[in-house]
Amino acid sequence: MVATRPAEGAAQAAAPAPLRAREPDASGVVERDGVHVTWDRYGDGTPTILLLPTWSVIHSRFWKLQIPYLARHFRVVTFDGRGNGRSDRPPSVAAYSDVEFVADAVAVLDATATERAVIVGLSMGGGYALRLAAEHEERVLGAVFIGAAIPFDVRPPDRVAVDTASFEEPKPTDEGWAKYNAPYWRRDWPGFAAFFAGQMYSEPHSTKPIEDTIGWFLDTDPETIILTERAPYLEPPAEWGDAPVDEPPAMAFIRRVHCPALVIHGDDDHITSHEVGRRLADGLRAPLVTIAGGGHVPLGREPVLVNRLIRGFVERVAGSGS
Repeated sequence: MVATRPAEGAAQAAAPAPLRAREPDASGVVERDGVHVTWDRYGDGTPTILLLPTWSVIHSRFWKLQIPYLARHFRVVTFDGRGNGRSDRPPSVAAYSDVEFVADAVAVLDATATERAVIVGLSMGGGYALRLAAEHEERVLGAVFIGAAIPFDVRPPDRVAVDTASFEEPKPTDEGWAKYNAPYWRRDWPGFAAFFAGQMYSEPHSTKPIEDTIGWFLDTDPETIILTERAPYLEPPAEWGDAPVDEPPAMAFIRRVHCPALVIHGDDDHITSHEVGRRLADGLRAPLVTIAGGGHVPLGREPVLVNRLIRGFVERVAGSGS
């Protein structure tokens, strides 16, 4: 079901709209199982680029440095992932499964009359891109993965592993990655926002993107994000059969991706190890572009470089040569 954008709440309506370098040419809402997801379209070029959502701590404004440039050359579609922005915040764990985000992406493609698109995903959005390309090959022209959060069981040296028990139970300290903890989120969500945003942008002089990111965190709430943390992510469907015991489950998806791909990863990523990008590129037989000194969100600190990489990839995939 596709509808026009609903009226926003009184508090939101009273707040001034953020200034944008490029306003959307069309906006709308898709509804699936009672959950409303808001999308925007920019430009009328070809092909279409679908800029996917990521973890619901932030909404589609994180693509703000890509949209104006890419929309001059292509048709660009974004949507706020469920849990933040103008989309709904459903109150169940199952609603935040990666399967649901992928189904939302397909619904947005349908609503925007997009037969096939080049998809781009950041962090968890890279996981959504991987499942979308593996399960909906007919809708995907190519895929770009930026700082992709693919569960290969490798992490940056200073990031500790988080299991279900340690996430749900209070910790004796609030220092560093101990903040990645449900009781702490409930107690000091702005504190976690500031910490995690600083980890996302590890590069010097990142004040503005960190401030933006904290603001986007505060557009949602800790209870919603706790639900996302409990939700399934990149679990292969049962009908695919058992994976080799010594193989990460993500490889079952990687083997099913046949479209062209590009992997971009900073070598100073404090969220997802650069080794994840290398393994993903190897598995996809795709080029890996390493951003020297780059953190988790190079599209925010190196937008010119990332924009040109995306444009070049899209032109090669589409054969446009423009």
